[in-house]
Amino acid sequence: MLIKGKSWKFGRDIDTDAIIPARYLNTSDPAELATHVMEDADKDFSKKISRGDLIVALENFGCGSSREHAPIAIKAAGLSAVLAKSYARIFYRNAFNIGLPIFESSEAVEGIKEGDVVEIDADTGVIKNHSTGVEFKAKPIPPFMQELINSGGLIEWTRKKLKIA
Repeated sequence: MLIKGKSWKFGRDIDTDAIIPARYLNTSDPAELATHVMEDADKDFSKKISRGDLIVALENFGCGSSREHAPIAIKAAGLSAVLAKSYARIFYRNAFNIGLPIFESSEAVEGIKEGDVVEIDADTGVIKNHSTGVEFKAKPIPPFMQELINSGGLIEWTRKKLKIA
């Protein structure tokens, strides 16, 4: 699976409230959540991004509460992936559960500037910064986790396995 898009950079300790503010948790509609993604970090973020773009962040992305709304908002906004130095463990699992690809690579995060066009090969973990020509390496997504992503998340993967319509 190849992922390619423009990068949007964020700092460390971006918590789930910055990803999707608590004031919008009265809805579980992914389209509505998408309009508020990263709003407290950048109030116009949802208006600036394009389908396929990706978030690049420092350490501890997705810390804070365990809300699934955070990766849902990112995915529903059309962002293709998140690349960070590290993740809060609950966000890490929630991302795969809803089918959002995430990658860890300190070197890539340091070597990517906002606006760079980045391509990630989920099978090999190779990250190419097309704006600079530099390549980096992340851990590839394990086959089972890729199955979850390709199915649209854990619920859809389970439905397919159980042959539930």
